[in-house]
Amino acid sequence: MKKVTLVVHRNYVEDAIKTLHENGLMQIIDISRQEPQVLEELEKAEMHPEAETCAIYELRLTRLIDILKRITPHKKGIKAMLNPELPDVKTVEEDSIEELFSYAEGYLDKTEKKILEKEEKLQTLNEQKEKLKQDLEKINYLLSFDFDLSDIGESEYLIVKVGITKDLDFIKEKIKEIETATFYSKQFGTKKKAEWAVLIAAHKNYQEEIEKISKAALSEFSFDNTVGKPKDASKNLKQEIQKIETEQKKIIAELQVYSKNQLSDLLSLREQIQLEKIRKEISHNFAKTDSSYIIKGWILEENEAAFEKAITNATNEYITYKFEKPSPNPDNPPTYIKTPRWAEGFKGLVSMFSLPRYNEINPTIIMGIFFVLFFGVMLGDAGYGLVILILSLFGYFKLGKHSDMFRNWSFMGFWMGLVTTIVGFLTNSFFGDFIPRFFYGNPDLPIYSINLFGIQLPANSIKDPITILVIALIFGLLHLNVGVILGIIQAFKEKKYKELLTTKLCWIPLQIGGGILIGSSILGIPFTGTMMMVGAILAIIGLVQLFISAGPIGFFGITGYVGDWLSYARLLALGLATAGMALAFNVVAQLLGNMIPYIGFIIMIILLIFAHIVNLGLQALGAGIHSLRLQYVEFFNRFYEGGGHEFSPFKIKRKYTKTKDEK
Repeated sequence: MKKVTLVVHRNYVEDAIKTLHENGLMQIIDISRQEPQVLEELEKAEMHPEAETCAIYELRLTRLIDILKRITPHKKGIKAMLNPELPDVKTVEEDSIEELFSYAEGYLDKTEKKILEKEEKLQTLNEQKEKLKQDLEKINYLLSFDFDLSDIGESEYLIVKVGITKDLDFIKEKIKEIETATFYSKQFGTKKKAEWAVLIAAHKNYQEEIEKISKAALSEFSFDNTVGKPKDASKNLKQEIQKIETEQKKIIAELQVYSKNQLSDLLSLREQIQLEKIRKEISHNFAKTDSSYIIKGWILEENEAAFEKAITNATNEYITYKFEKPSPNPDNPPTYIKTPRWAEGFKGLVSMFSLPRYNEINPTIIMGIFFVLFFGVMLGDAGYGLVILILSLFGYFKLGKHSDMFRNWSFMGFWMGLVTTIVGFLTNSFFGDFIPRFFYGNPDLPIYSINLFGIQLPANSIKDPITILVIALIFGLLHLNVGVILGIIQAFKEKKYKELLTTKLCWIPLQIGGGILIGSSILGIPFTGTMMMVGAILAIIGLVQLFISAGPIGFFGITGYVGDWLSYARLLALGLATAGMALAFNVVAQLLGNMIPYIGFIIMIILLIFAHIVNLGLQALGAGIHSLRLQYVEFFNRFYEGGGHEFSPFKIKRKYTKTKDEK
């Protein structure tokens, strides 16, 4: 990474911005935020005045696009995932911003008013329909009452109230006190959900009493323009709603024609406006003098020559520039994670924790390899592995062509499925004991039997868990020591020599010496006296290093290291959980199949499919989480801090447009 400072003559700054945007080699920083001391002698540059015009056009176009997208039918669910709708990419000219504004204004003059009028009409109709639906819902409570809706309210001699109540007894009791009152009710719902439609009619002289009853226990109904008996009114309202829906469909059909003919044009036009807006807004990050602009940022060291040539040509050499080697502090350079294409999916695993700092070891590939390996061991079933493998291949070839994210994650899923399948065959697990139980008729038989270099395969994780535990702990020791070595390298790169010789390096002699002593005293390995002496010396050296690094409290690091190592026993635990649950499902399905006559076989098949899908989902989730934990906690604890921010160059990002030069 190189830190770059550009001083561009004010007459060529727009050419420089355009070139920087097109070649996408430089990450531009905001000088006022990241290097405010520069503004003690210089002036902060303003945003280009045309940025506001771009924002206005963007807003107008976005409003039309949102309207047309909302009424455009889209694929949903699995169908949308399997056959995603790809954007229509338009080939555009490299017009000046004045020409672009002129084209946008002309285009909007022809379409904006028509689309907005139709949208406004739709909203008005929708409000009317909702009001009618509310009236219809209220009238449906009154269908059993024989009265005219226009009578509701007050007349010269009468007051009429209708509504819903949950306290019918209260209303009945109060109405009895009014001699001239008439009362009708109709129940809806039962028990706690019971409510009653109520009609109350009384002489005007009792208006005050009726109002008190209504406020206390009645949710009143009122209707603005609805008249006639409830049944007739209900019929009329339904007809009005149907008429509105017909008119809405007509308007939506007209808008869908606009969508079909013009949505892609609107999207491409908005994208062109947005690109210009980005270019006009970026000057807000600069500093300036009376005659020039100062631009600061970052480029990759490998792009220095190409960048120098491009920016010099763009400004007709009316520019000066300076490249500097950054220091992690105070410059805090961005991080560029460079990985081969096959490891792109692993970047997401690292970024979920934290990106590496500048000049910190990039753990992406090593972490990814161990993640896949541990996932396969923890899931450890060939049947489940094949399912993941097939789904990943489908995702890669079918969905990956439409999405980089699908392609990267599917590629990683391919390796996860492959390792899981291999581990499953090595540990005699294919949907648990499915093959020996249902095909051999004896669940104790292995799937196959082969002797390879004196090793009998397959191993059985359920019958011989100690072997799997030993392998898991060996994997753990390997993983931890890779982390220790990377920690030593990182300390050397940062010139932290004391930390290298004490905190980081102490684990090498401690492990070797401690291994010799423990192997002899606990495991009974017959080491020679010389070896025992070497082991004791190495253990003492490691303890001294640990004491120098952290004092007496540093010795607790030994128990922490051992605890981290024993954490890898989860490789066995999750593998046993997968195999055990799969075996249990097979047993239950077989028992049900034998117990139920005629349809037992069908029930067994359905149960096996459902149970193994659930087991695959749960165990794959557990394997993924615990494999990540081993990376983030046990592995990263040896060497990795993170806290970096990703290199993000000022670069054109197109989705709906392309230039003639682009393929």
